[in-house]
Amino acid sequence: MYIQLNSQVICYEKTGQGKPVILIHGNNEDHHIFDTLVETMSKYHTVYAMDSRGHGESATPKEYHYDDMANDVINLIKALDIEKPALVGYSDGGIIALLVAIKASRLISSIVCCGANLSPAGIHHRDLREIKREYRKTNDPITGMMLVEPDIEPSDLERISVPALIVAGEHDCIKEKETKKIANNINNSKILILSGETHSSYIEGTDVLYRYISNFLG
Repeated sequence: MYIQLNSQVICYEKTGQGKPVILIHGNNEDHHIFDTLVETMSKYHTVYAMDSRGHGESATPKEYHYDDMANDVINLIKALDIEKPALVGYSDGGIIALLVAIKASRLISSIVCCGANLSPAGIHHRDLREIKREYRKTNDPITGMMLVEPDIEPSDLERISVPALIVAGEHDCIKEKETKKIANNINNSKILILSGETHSSYIEGTDVLYRYISNFLG
């Protein structure tokens, strides 16, 4: 399905029935990364899996900024009149979930933030070097965004007034101290470091995440 949100066309899929959840994917992906998770989650929730602007089948903008992507989620909630959804964001989607909660906690019930960072410095050096190499090779603006954004201050997280579950893999590309910093600056938060998991191993092609978040989502 497609929806016009101001000047931006967003593609999304809606499945299932129950308490609403919005899934937000990572950089250079689309909502299909969650297909296995959606199959399980939609048995218990109404699931909205969206393509961020410039990803999947959503329209391509002139520029890429996490703040604009967060506004797209806020506009989607308002346009579809989704009643207090939970946000589940992975990687870039986790950043977007944080920004939505900072801007508009009143519109949501909770966030699950997986593998997110507050700034590029929160990424391990080896992985940041790989992103830089990829950008030099492709000049892809979506990749380039990760080198200059986000720019979230820890004090900004204090504006989040909904419960938050902050998740990362034991072998994540995000520094563990960054994950802890996020959790420590949100008033009502829990942290979950998944043993043996990488940045993406508990997301791609698996529904294992739901095992960890089902009680949190209710």
